[in-house]
Amino acid sequence: MKTDPEYIKQLEETIKQMLHPIKNIPLKLVIESISGCKVIPFNKEDNKDQDVLKKLVEVAKVAGVNINKKGIARKRPNEVGNDIEPYVLSALQQLGYRAKRPKTKTGKNKSVGYPDIEFLDQFERTNYLECKTYNIENVATTQRSFYLSPSEDFKITKDARHFIISFEIVVDGSQGNMNIYKCKAWKILSAEKLLVDVKYEFNSDNARMYQSGLLLAEGKL
Repeated sequence: MKTDPEYIKQLEETIKQMLHPIKNIPLKLVIESISGCKVIPFNKEDNKDQDVLKKLVEVAKVAGVNINKKGIARKRPNEVGNDIEPYVLSALQQLGYRAKRPKTKTGKNKSVGYPDIEFLDQFERTNYLECKTYNIENVATTQRSFYLSPSEDFKITKDARHFIISFEIVVDGSQGNMNIYKCKAWKILSAEKLLVDVKYEFNSDNARMYQSGLLLAEGKL
């Protein structure tokens, strides 16, 4: 292992640079680099794309109505997003789309991570759909709302258009220690122009924490 002062200085400078996020990277470039698949832009002048948008509007309405029939019971609003996905998936299928959870390159079912849903439109084209929620009070703030973690076994396996469907949620009562959330509005976004940031994270695991000679004392109660 090198221990000369110049090497140590370069290493320290490299780590310092990693502490500063890289900002405003087009999501399109990230996805294409990780997956090798093209992100096809939504074309407002294309009749087929407009037909798909009209159908997604219906999906948003159907999913929102079904959610509001009994609401979603959660303690915190940031927990509601995962509960939205089954309603959107069901609405896509109800309106004639072949929709499913996307499988990875190796054929695995992976529930977490971008994107949430894969569907074939009426023109037999693959599309990906991410489900989100928002609060109208912070929709214009810098609060983080989108995450994508690189993976060697990514869920994107085809050239496709990428959409985001997001519901404005509000508290509509309570049940025990849970809030009851319902939908008040919705938005449909085209994801390819979304800008994202990269922030490095240092992590470890149990083996390196508990089995690597770090232990100073232990006991039982």
